[in-house]
Amino acid sequence: MTITRLPDFPWDTLADVAAKARAHPDGLVDLSVGTPIDPVPTVIQEALTGAAWIPGYPTTHGTPELREAAAGALERRHGVHVDPVDVLPTIGSKELVAWLPTMLGAGAGDLVVIPSLSYPTYEAGARLAGAEVLRADSTVAVGPAKPKLVWLNSPSNPTGQVLPPEHLRKVVDWARERGVVVVSDECYLTLGWETAPVSVLHDSVSGGSHEGLLAVHSLSKSSCLAGYRAGYVTGDPALVARLLAVRKHAGMIVPHPVQAAITAALDDDEHVAVQKTRYAARRAVLRPALAAAGFTIDHSEAGLYLWSTRGEDAWATADWLADRGILTAPGTFYGPTGDRHVRVALTATDERVAAAAERLLA
Repeated sequence: MTITRLPDFPWDTLADVAAKARAHPDGLVDLSVGTPIDPVPTVIQEALTGAAWIPGYPTTHGTPELREAAAGALERRHGVHVDPVDVLPTIGSKELVAWLPTMLGAGAGDLVVIPSLSYPTYEAGARLAGAEVLRADSTVAVGPAKPKLVWLNSPSNPTGQVLPPEHLRKVVDWARERGVVVVSDECYLTLGWETAPVSVLHDSVSGGSHEGLLAVHSLSKSSCLAGYRAGYVTGDPALVARLLAVRKHAGMIVPHPVQAAITAALDDDEHVAVQKTRYAARRAVLRPALAAAGFTIDHSEAGLYLWSTRGEDAWATADWLADRGILTAPGTFYGPTGDRHVRVALTATDERVAAAAERLLA
């Protein structure tokens, strides 16, 4: 029996650095994981509890109300039009990322292209399917190969880089010429700071057709729903239908109460704006403090992180910050070329962010 060889889980390797940071006399400032720490908005909590009485099995495809809410939010927030029937709720976005290559039929001998610096689950998902992985930031680097699928992530985790529409369009055109599926992870699309991120499904990128395209969305960051496991995928009707058929067989179903919560979150834009304001305020404190401490911030024009370097080995920087009680993620978690950066998350309370800034400026 062949056992899938997966990369080491990166967070398991952070234990020693984390222990050093926790030992700081004024307490830990954890800026390592992008886990929301602000309360779930009341409108979403009420929707969740209001659906707690429903006894039957939920539908894999989601309620019509959820699908219509997702389509409406995409139109209002991002200028993207999708048919509600082409929306499929997911149990958060991570499980979809991990199993998507398998669900799309990737296997031994197939190639999955991921960004050179990227969310580790892209690689893990390809490995679970038995496929090979190529880290490439341009289609030129792919060469003559015909991948099974190409992952995009804009705004990027970890770098916060935003790919302009013309770059995205080149990837889409390249993929369509070869019959390759493009999957865009758009979990940070609402968090543009110095530029406005664009969805791969936007007409300026897609040319008005979603053929061969999928966009993955999460409510973890924009609506503080990491604990709810709330996401969805949309795009090419044929691809969404294929995913729906597989997920029906596999029992990958979002619970009724969570579906109600997703619907409420997607129908309400106010809490999204409030949360973005919170992240912006924390960013305004951390960024100048890092710069004053000798860091250079690269990219980071959007998203939930500051991609930071002191021009030294990433683990040395993580250790230097841990001496000050600040825990960050070494850039090597996201690919070999991240070896001189750390990822600094905006997901700590205002008080902890202020403490981090004070320690950086000391």
